[in-house]
Amino acid sequence: MVPTAEEALEILRRCRVPRRVVEHSLAVAELATELGARAVVPLDMGLVRAGALLHDIGRSRTHGVRHAVEGAELARELGLDERLVRIIERHIGAGITREEARRLGLPPGDYIPRTREEKLVAYADNLIMGTRRLSLEESLERFRRVLGRGHPSIKRMIELHREVSSWLDRR
Repeated sequence: MVPTAEEALEILRRCRVPRRVVEHSLAVAELATELGARAVVPLDMGLVRAGALLHDIGRSRTHGVRHAVEGAELARELGLDERLVRIIERHIGAGITREEARRLGLPPGDYIPRTREEKLVAYADNLIMGTRRLSLEESLERFRRVLGRGHPSIKRMIELHREVSSWLDRR
């Protein structure tokens, strides 16, 4: 099942996701929806909205990097569509490779966003800090401060920006 926006917000409430996380998720959903509306490629906007609203559902259990894995597990328990589960699981940064996941102590797997919907939610999430929109450069600088200047996530974020930007109507 892919919930409507109202249903997704009710799920967040029932799962006791902190208010500030819900506010962040609303900001991510707003940006993802705006970008999606400008897309010249096919996107399932219901899936994008639900994914953006629920991407941090795992923060009801933890605020560490495991929140994506915990969120995916919770989404499966709730019977949500597997496409939505993958958005939740793959939204961290610009994705986490199998090797990075191993080093971080995550379950074995590749957490790189693959579909357009997964990429759009991950991208929008990276451009929102709290509820404030960041420029690409501000987001990259934040990555550099937290992860280090040469971290592979920075290159992935730039590639993600280029790809998502290529989908957008320039008008």
